[in-house]
This record gives sequence, C-alpha cells and structure tokens, in this order.
Amino acid sequence: MHDDTMTGVVAVGRGKAWLARGGLRPTRQRVSLAQLLVGDGLDRHVTAESLHHAAVRAGEPVSLATVYNTLRAFCEAGLMREITVDGSKSYFDTNMTDHPHFFWEDECRLTDAPATELEIRRLPVAPEGAEIAAVDVVIRLRRV
Repeated sequence: MHDDTMTGVVAVGRGKAWLARGGLRPTRQRVSLAQLLVGDGLDRHVTAESLHHAAVRAGEPVSLATVYNTLRAFCEAGLMREITVDGSKSYFDTNMTDHPHFFWEDECRLTDAPATELEIRRLPVAPEGAEIAAVDVVIRLRRV
C-alpha cells in the first residue's frame, strides 16, 4: 500500500474511533471533518471557518452551517471544547485536558499554554444556586 494511502487509512480510522468515543454516528461528513481534526494524532484549535476552508481544500462538499452544527455536536459529545475569545470569536479545541491558552491578537490564533506554569490559588464562591462548571484561562499576547 502506498504511504499516502496508508496515511489516509490511518487518518480515517482515527476519525472513526474518535467519533465512536463520543457515541456519534459516523456519517460521511462527520468522518471527513473528524479526519481533518484528529487524523494525524495532533490536537487542533480551529474556527468553523478554518475547518470549512480545510474541508473544501480536501474536496469535501460541506456547508459552513454544517461545519458549525458538526462542531457543536462534537462539543456536546465531549470530544472538543469551545473557547470563546472577545465574546464573539469561537475556537474549538480537540485537547480536552485542563489547560490554559495563549491568544495571539495580531494573528487571531489560539495555542496551548503550558498548564504546569499556571497556578490558580482560589476561585470566588459561586452564587447561591450555581456551581462552577469550568474555568477557561485565555492569556492575550501581542508581539513587541
């Protein structure tokens, strides 16, 4: 088997296994998007627009609305998490471990920050009738 074909088979297998972990039915579009997200075994930070662009480049006929809906399904299944920057721009992260992020303002790019270097000593008490569901740390950077 040719290396490119073998790489493609591995990527599809990873994508299908990832979907199965989330209990999601492996539709053609889900498998294609999952392959783009986790097919090489690396974690990704994507926007719906960047994933849509990658899908189109890969020859997958998928609408931007379908990409948004699929990313939401991946999040609901516990396969990804959504990180919102500036209250309007959403990034989707395949790394589900607790970790902070760097947001590169000049590039509108999100990357992982070293979790071992972050120390949160205390959180405020949640208001009555509420509990803290998650803490997202986004450290904004600009080049000097």
